[in-house]
Amino acid sequence: MSKIPNEADTLVVTLDGRASFTRMALGNKGYGIDSMRRQGLPVPPAFCITTEVCAKFFADPQRCLDEIWNDVRDKMTWLEAETSRTFGCGPRPLLVSVRSGAAQSMPGMMGTVLDLGIDDAVEGALAVAGSEEFARDTRECFNDMYRRIVLGGAAGAQVPADPWAQLRGAIEAVFTSWKSPRAISYRAHHGLDDDAGTAVIVQAMVFGNLARESGTGVLFSRNPITGSNEPFGEWLANGQGEDVVSGNVDVQPVAALREEQPVVYQQLMAAARSLDRSAADVQDIEFTVEQGKLWLLQTRNAKRSAQAAVRLALQLRHEGLIDDAEALRRVTPTHVETLLSPALQPETRLAAKLLASGLPACPGVVSGKAYTDVDEALDAADEGEDVILVRVATNPDDVQGMLAARGIVTEIGGATSHAAVVSREIGRPAVVGCGAGVAAALAGKLITVDGDEGEVREGVLERTAWSETDSPDLAELAEIARGISPIRAHASGDLPILADASAAAVADALAAGQVDVVSPHPLTTMLIALRMNEDKKGLANV
Repeated sequence: MSKIPNEADTLVVTLDGRASFTRMALGNKGYGIDSMRRQGLPVPPAFCITTEVCAKFFADPQRCLDEIWNDVRDKMTWLEAETSRTFGCGPRPLLVSVRSGAAQSMPGMMGTVLDLGIDDAVEGALAVAGSEEFARDTRECFNDMYRRIVLGGAAGAQVPADPWAQLRGAIEAVFTSWKSPRAISYRAHHGLDDDAGTAVIVQAMVFGNLARESGTGVLFSRNPITGSNEPFGEWLANGQGEDVVSGNVDVQPVAALREEQPVVYQQLMAAARSLDRSAADVQDIEFTVEQGKLWLLQTRNAKRSAQAAVRLALQLRHEGLIDDAEALRRVTPTHVETLLSPALQPETRLAAKLLASGLPACPGVVSGKAYTDVDEALDAADEGEDVILVRVATNPDDVQGMLAARGIVTEIGGATSHAAVVSREIGRPAVVGCGAGVAAALAGKLITVDGDEGEVREGVLERTAWSETDSPDLAELAEIARGISPIRAHASGDLPILADASAAAVADALAAGQVDVVSPHPLTTMLIALRMNEDKKGLANV
C-alpha cells in the first residue's frame, strides 16, 4: 500500500485534484487550481512547489533548489504526459507559466513569467503549429517578462537559451520576490505574516494569442465594485492574461465573448456559478480561450470594495450560503468606516468643473493634490499632504505610492486592471481609463476623485457625512449583530454610553460586563466586540 503524501515530506505537489494539502501549503493559487481540477473543470495541468520551500530558499537558495530539482523534473515529465507535449523541443513544445502563490492573495505583488521554455527551435515549432506572428509574439512576451522579473531589467543581460536554466531562474525569482519592497509594503499594510512564504505554481501554457476564436479575460462571479448579483468581467480577443491585468491595452466587457463565442460564454458562466457556490463567496476567475476551447487558469475569493463587501455578505446570507456569524466576519470595521466617509451632494458635484471621467473602479470620494511621480507622491504624503496618484497605468512597483495616496487615477486600463484590483483591495477610491493626456493635465492640481461616479473634478469639494442609519444594508447588519454580539450596541436609549467605537472602549465595556450600550457607531462597536470574542476563544483553544 503506497504512502499518502503529507506536507512534511512532499515539497513539490501534483495539482491533479487529489492533493491533500492545506491552502497554507499550496498557496491560494495552487489550492484553487487543485479545487477546480477536483470539480472536473477545464484547467491546464500544474504542479506546486509548496510554501515550506520558501523558508528553506532564503536560508540557502542554491542548496534549496538543488534539493528539489529532481522532483521538479519529475513533475515536468508529468506535465509532458498530461499535455502530450515536450518541454524544450518540438514538434509539439510544452511552454509553462511560473507564478507566485501566497496563502493570502497578494495580486500583482510578486513575480510571474509566462511562455517559459522557448528557444530558437521551439519558436520555429510554434510558427509551424500556429503562425510566425504567434511564435514571435510569444517569444517577445517571454523575453520581456524574463528580463524584468528574473534578470531585474539589467542592461545587456541575456535570457538563457536552455529552457531548464530558464525554469530554474524563474523559480528562484518568484521566491525572491516574496521579499521585494512592494510585497513587504503590501503585507505590512494588511498585517500579513512575513514568514508565511509563497508557493510557486508551474502550469502548462494555453494561448489566447494563438489564432481566431482565442483570447483571455477575467471574470468575477458577482460584481466586486457594487456588490450586485451579476457576473462582471473583461475580455480581450487574441491576447494573453498579462495584457488584461496590466491595464496597458483596451479591453471589452465580458459580454463581448457572448457575441463572439456563445457556447464558450455559457460554459464560463456555468463554471463561475459552480465555483461561487462551492466557495460560498464571489470568485475572481482568470480564463483563456484557445481556438474555441475554454480553460480556467485560477480562481480565488475576489478583492472587493467596502460597498460590495457589505452587500455580498448580506446577499450570500440571504441565499443560505453563509450564516449570520460568517456574514459579520466578512464585514470589517474599516469597511463600515469607508462606507460612512463623507460623500458629495449632487449639487456640489455638478457645480465643479469636470476634468476627467473614466470607469469607477473603487467607490468613495477623496480630494488632494495630483502627483504623477511615485517618489514625489511618497515625499508629499510623508509631509502630511493629501495625495492623489495619477498615472498612465499602475504596475506592481507603484504599490507604495498607491498605499500612500488618498485616491488613484489612470489614463488606461479597465475594471480588472492592476490599478482597479489593488485600489479595491486597499480601499482607495479610483477612476481608471480616463484617456490619454490626463496625467499631464491633472499634475499639480487640487482635485476631487469621485469613485462612485467615475469622475475627477476640480478643487477640494465639500462633502456630507453619513450615519449607519442612513444605509439600509448597515442597519440590517446591525440587527444581525445584535443577535450574536457579546455587546448589543444602540444609537440611543437609557443605557451606558461609549465615548467612541474604539477597540479600547469596547474592551472596557466587555471587561465591565456591559451587555447593552449606546454607541456613536453601533455596528462598528459590535463588529469589534465579535472579533475580540473570537480572538479570546482562539487563545483558549491554543
